[in-house]
Amino acid sequence: MPRSLRRLDRERIMADALIDVASELRLTDVAELINLIRNDEAANLADLVNSSTELFFKGGTLRYALSASYSAPWNATPVVSLDMEFRHEKVSAFFRLTIGEKRARIEITDVLFDERELDEETQIERLVAAIESARMPRI
Repeated sequence: MPRSLRRLDRERIMADALIDVASELRLTDVAELINLIRNDEAANLADLVNSSTELFFKGGTLRYALSASYSAPWNATPVVSLDMEFRHEKVSAFFRLTIGEKRARIEITDVLFDERELDEETQIERLVAAIESARMPRI
């Protein structure tokens, strides 16, 4: 399987898993998010991300990775990007969550597995299983 397809599969899986988190983060005033980023308030950003993820994922499995940026052009809606980290069940994923007014996207930097020699299909299965296991039970 070509490398770009593998990355797209992983990004699609992660994006589907984070729809609720992105929607929750989008409830935050974008000016407040930009202010936190501009003033390098990593602890406050981490708290905000944590409060947005705790409804959907078990504690500590999804967190802010201490890097963020924004784009606020005059003629368009602001966009905020947050580096994130997912760790659960011997799977670690590092990615950038970009949130706009109506859309969000994921760009995966890397996905690591404790086992070294896993084929692509097994890696995707492990990623899906880890995400499902990390989710909070739906009520």
